[in-house]
Amino acid sequence: MRYLLALLAIALGVAAVVYGEADDSPGLQFLGALLVLGALAYGVRVVRRSR
Repeated sequence: MRYLLALLAIALGVAAVVYGEADDSPGLQFLGALLVLGALAYGVRVVRRSR
């Protein structure tokens, strides 16, 4: 379940980056990139704790 949450956050972040690029919005691209990086860090943390 936690993996699914991280994957959904990554997908939302990627969508924000793509939409921000189309709309020429650097702020939305930055927030999307932060969301992707945060979700990746969370996913790595979950995997490392489960082992």
